[in-house]
Amino acid sequence: MSASQKFGRILFGGDYNPEQWPQEVWYKDMQLLTKANINEATINVFSWAQLQPSEERYDFSTLDQIVKLLTENHFEIVLATSTAALPAWMAERYPDVTRTDFEGRHHRFGGRHNACPNSPTFRYYSQKLAEKLAERYGHLHNIVCWHVSNEYSGQCYCDNCAAAFRVWLKRQYQTLSAVNAAWNTNFWGHTFYDWSEICPPNDLGDAIGNDNSTLAGLSIDYRRFMSDSILQNYQDERRAIRKFDPETPITTNLMGTFKGLDYFKWAKEMDLVSWDNYPAYNTPTSVTAMNHDLMRGLKHGEPFMLMEQTPSQQNWQPYNSLKRPGQMRAMSYQALAHGADTIQFFQLRQSKGATEKFHGAVISHADTDQTRVFRETAALGKELQHLGSEILGARTPAKVAIIFDWDNYWALEYASGPNIRLKYVDQIQRYYAAFYRQNIAVDLIPTDLSAEALAKYDLVVAPVLYMIKSGVADNLTTYVKNGGHFLTTFMSGLVDRNDNVFIGGYPGPLRQLMGVWVEEFDAIPPEKHGQVIFTDQSAYECDLICDIMHLEGAQALAHYGAGEFYAGSPVVTKHNVGQGNAYYVGTQLAAAGIDHLVGQLITQFSWEHFTTPTTVEITCRQQANARYYFVINNGNASETVTWPYTGRDLLSQAPVAQGTLTLPSYGVKIIKVQV
Repeated sequence: MSASQKFGRILFGGDYNPEQWPQEVWYKDMQLLTKANINEATINVFSWAQLQPSEERYDFSTLDQIVKLLTENHFEIVLATSTAALPAWMAERYPDVTRTDFEGRHHRFGGRHNACPNSPTFRYYSQKLAEKLAERYGHLHNIVCWHVSNEYSGQCYCDNCAAAFRVWLKRQYQTLSAVNAAWNTNFWGHTFYDWSEICPPNDLGDAIGNDNSTLAGLSIDYRRFMSDSILQNYQDERRAIRKFDPETPITTNLMGTFKGLDYFKWAKEMDLVSWDNYPAYNTPTSVTAMNHDLMRGLKHGEPFMLMEQTPSQQNWQPYNSLKRPGQMRAMSYQALAHGADTIQFFQLRQSKGATEKFHGAVISHADTDQTRVFRETAALGKELQHLGSEILGARTPAKVAIIFDWDNYWALEYASGPNIRLKYVDQIQRYYAAFYRQNIAVDLIPTDLSAEALAKYDLVVAPVLYMIKSGVADNLTTYVKNGGHFLTTFMSGLVDRNDNVFIGGYPGPLRQLMGVWVEEFDAIPPEKHGQVIFTDQSAYECDLICDIMHLEGAQALAHYGAGEFYAGSPVVTKHNVGQGNAYYVGTQLAAAGIDHLVGQLITQFSWEHFTTPTTVEITCRQQANARYYFVINNGNASETVTWPYTGRDLLSQAPVAQGTLTLPSYGVKIIKVQV
């Protein structure tokens, strides 16, 4: 049983901050939220200053009243630990708790996510607060999940972090000579002769802006260290909670492809993954889908919590457009389709002051149930009540996997060259979107899966697999030899875990598997593009990077067109290895070119896929005896799709026959098909 199945139903609710309001508002909220079919409230997210007004005094009286009120009104509670924002007295009395930023400025009190992760003071008081909360409330049956801190982020470059970084390095490398070798410190005369000489790579030291560094190995290690340091804060509080509550699931809300933290490593310490989904008005639905799939992939396909989304609009983006009528419902079902087992909002009541006062909420500043957003929320809540627990725990039957790796994310974007427009997430998204356009299920996976674990997939895709860590090339080779299929691209196989280039030709440890030797790569400026011609004579544009390669056993599937000195040389290749194949794409293909390649793969495999209008997606979750197909129109115009199965729509309870389906603007069907 997955952690989310323990909830027994789809949690429908979100962040609730009654401590910001007089108590007469609380009682009105209970009526309104019940009318909206809300069944859960996430509380105590930013209440540390109220819970601990001074160093020696704790005051839980207001929280006691809030918990009592929610319990009496039959709400489930996700209880946060409040440690994402320091009390002012702590920052004033203990300056070590606040961060030193990239520019070397030590901060005073203010904002949130403002604690140095290696501050002994912060670690002491955060654990103590979490322990007191667990002791006081951990026995309550309607505390269904613990929410540690909130949206962990940021970095610190203070003296405490510098000292802790040196300790971390000693654990990783044992000797200073090993550090010098790993970071290639002979470059620019950077050899270290004492541990104390190593400083965090900020604007006062070896960093050259946030995404460049004299010693990339140093900066990558500092990224790893800072991710581990902040994870240590989470583990501190989790351990404190477990002293008094051994069973309730513990999570913290993640943020999709957020660069700062290695979420695959974090997920190992979390009972279930939760995340906050805030696409902009113009974010492609494929990007949102990929983020959902990444969150599902963090714990090997287990369902996740959608901890936050807005019912209407954000307040912090450049253009905070409203969600159109029906769009919030469609986006909520998109989350469920890709693995969510909860639908939660920020926020339940709209704040009256400070920076998030214009962030949308179920109960708006109008303070009434007579708003469009409230009516849409209530209608969605009623539908989710009718769904009950049927889809809880359902998995996604994917035969395609895409590797996503934070070490590669950091390393590729620290690389000085070859093209400033080369961004890691963008490259992942380009390939994900091609499968999304064909409604083919995709898992996002880490680099460290064994060949046996990879064997469940027909195809593993690894765009810009720049860094090859120990064992990865061997696992991929074994996977392909045993019948798997692997696709990678330009800028792959170039460096080891310390960002040192593999000598002997690109793509390094992947050279034998791919059957090609990349001699050099050309950076294409934005005003230029090239052409790729496949063997069937279909032609597509390319840009960004063009590998100049030689075949070493692979066969060419496409060559460069005219225009450059490497015209006619191979650019897309296929190499038969054992029972499988390895594909190499030596340039950034236009979307139509990737679609062409994916189309060829579809003909090779028996993947379930659907041809739909561009705004319609079809996604499947599966239980032992049934498949649940989410057919979602993400657009504002009616669309028609061809449908191949007989089933029943769980939302309307109407039978569904083979033929055509018509979906109105932002329309949704969940079709149950028996298997």
